[in-house]
Amino acid sequence: MNPNIKKIAIVRLSALGDIVNSAVVLQFIHKHYPNAKIEWITEEVFSPLLKSHPLIHAVHCVNLKKLKQQKSFSALKQTIQHLRSLGEFDIIIDMQGLIKSSVVARFLGKNTHGFDKDSTRESLASFFYKTSSKIAYDANIVRRNSFVVADALDFEITDAMLLEKEKIFPSTTYPFPPTQKKNIAIVIGASWESKRYPKESIAELANSLKENALIIWGNEAEKEDALWICEHSEFATLAPKLSLVELVSYISSCDLLIGNDTGPTHMAWAQNVASITLFGPTNERMIYETPKNIAMHSPSDVDIFKINKNDFSIKEIQVEDIVRNAKKLLEDIE
Repeated sequence: MNPNIKKIAIVRLSALGDIVNSAVVLQFIHKHYPNAKIEWITEEVFSPLLKSHPLIHAVHCVNLKKLKQQKSFSALKQTIQHLRSLGEFDIIIDMQGLIKSSVVARFLGKNTHGFDKDSTRESLASFFYKTSSKIAYDANIVRRNSFVVADALDFEITDAMLLEKEKIFPSTTYPFPPTQKKNIAIVIGASWESKRYPKESIAELANSLKENALIIWGNEAEKEDALWICEHSEFATLAPKLSLVELVSYISSCDLLIGNDTGPTHMAWAQNVASITLFGPTNERMIYETPKNIAMHSPSDVDIFKINKNDFSIKEIQVEDIVRNAKKLLEDIE
């Protein structure tokens, strides 16, 4: 434990699922450094989720995607000036391990910590760190996130601690209509088409479960698919359009979540809600499995070092197998 650490910067720019899986460290940092101020640097689109967190003192936004599109030197200069104006940090931890995140970390100050050159897919990122941690790149993502932070701050985050974690994000009870049925959130979107479970299978899943299937969508294309599912299942209901903060409360109020490998699906684990994550081109490395947060994988053999985005094998996961696991999880809740 370092008594001199009073101000901590965490760099985790994107994406939603990675930010959700990274934020678990906040409660453990606070336990060991209760008086330290934790500040988070992220992409602007994710800032509302983090700004609502009681353990984060401040959230600072960068918009690297916009900078890349604009190719504006003045905008880049303003971003650098903003990062350098945030004051002195006792330690800056880059949880992302990419060149872009390590550069952002370095603009914040000299006391940077991240993954070593053998622990990330962009080894040049380690050049920008003062100190580093070594952990296998193909290790579980939650364990990697936890290790790099705990190692930087000289304490340990164990599996027992992760299994007994508190909810990661604050939430309120979502006002679902009274019902005798279970509320099952189903996440249909994903960053790649090959991660998505077919809408036809989701309609079949809703019809087989015969509970309240709440179809979560994130854009207009997903909304069209969600409406199609609702038209083909009397048990399916279109979820409302939700902000990130609202989405946390919505998922937190459900009995079970079933979804693809994507940010909203990871929120179930974050909020201690039972979940089934469906994998095709990726694998269970992306989640932290517990007795009530389980993975189901297609027959595909995934190489985490060379992801095949054209692997559509997720469609081979059988609906009846999902139903069986869902019913078991629902029984365990009761």
